[in-house]
Amino acid sequence: MLSLSPLARRSALIAATTLLSPLPPAGATTRATIRRAPLLEAIGAREVAFLARDLGSGTEQALEDSDLASRHAPWSSFKIPNLLIALETGVAAGLDAPRRWDPARRPALPHWPAAWRRDHTLGSAFEDSAVWYFQDVAAEVGAARYRSILTHWRYGNAAVSDGSDSFWLGGGLSISVSEQVAFLAELLGGRLGVSQRALRALAQASRSGQVGTAVIHGKTGSGPVTPGAFGGLFEGWYCGFVVRPPASPVVFALFTRAPGFASLAAFRREFSLRLLAQIGVLPEPTG
Repeated sequence: MLSLSPLARRSALIAATTLLSPLPPAGATTRATIRRAPLLEAIGAREVAFLARDLGSGTEQALEDSDLASRHAPWSSFKIPNLLIALETGVAAGLDAPRRWDPARRPALPHWPAAWRRDHTLGSAFEDSAVWYFQDVAAEVGAARYRSILTHWRYGNAAVSDGSDSFWLGGGLSISVSEQVAFLAELLGGRLGVSQRALRALAQASRSGQVGTAVIHGKTGSGPVTPGAFGGLFEGWYCGFVVRPPASPVVFALFTRAPGFASLAAFRREFSLRLLAQIGVLPEPTG
C-alpha cells in the first residue's frame, strides 16, 4: 500500500494545489534547441528524444535532432492516463482501492519483479508499476470506454482492441513524444474535463522527488522492441511534470531506445533531470 511520510504528504498537497491553480489558455508555442553534441558521451549508443514545455510561457525546449513525431507503445507511462481513467470511471474509488493478486488468473512471468507478486492498491500499483493491477482495471473499463476517452484526450492513436487488457504494452496503442507533452499540457491546463479529485490523486501518486522547491512528478515505462525478446533492444519513457511555485509547471517527455533494459533503467529519469536542470527548470546540482 502506498504510504507517505507526513512531510511527503504535505509536499504532495502543496504540489497538487499548485497543479490545480488556473493556467493560461493554450496558445502558440515557441521552441528552443538543447544542443546534443555536449551530451553525446552520456547518450552513448542510445536513441534519445526529449521535449519540455513551460505551461506559462508556452516555450518548448527540444533535444537537438529528436524524433518528436514517431509513435511508440507507451508501456507503463500509460499508467498516468490509466490511473485517471480508473478513478473517473469509478473502477477504483481512490488510491487506496485494493485488489488481490490471483496467480491463477494473472500468473507471474519470469521477468516479473517481486514487487508485482503481491496484492496492491491503485497507488502502490502505480508506484511499483504492477501490470496485473492495471490489466484488471482495463478489463473492467472496457475497450469502448477507453477509445472514447483517449480519442477525446487526443492520446496518440487511441487504438484499443476489443477484449485486450494489455493494449498499451506493444498491443496497438501508440503515442509520440510531442503527443505525450500535448496530453500532459492539456491535462494540467484543465482542458480535459478531469476532476480535481483525480488530479490530486495523480499528483500524490506520481510524486518522484524534489530538487530545491521544485517537485518532480513522473512515470517510467519500458518494453522490448521485439515482443518477448527481453534480452534484446529495449525502448522506454520518462514522462511527467515539474511543479515549481511561483512559476508555472513544466511538462516533459523523454523516449529512448537502448541495447538492453539495464542501459535505460536508470538513464531515462536521470537524463531527463539533467536536461531539465540544463534548461533551468530544476536547480543545477552542486558539489
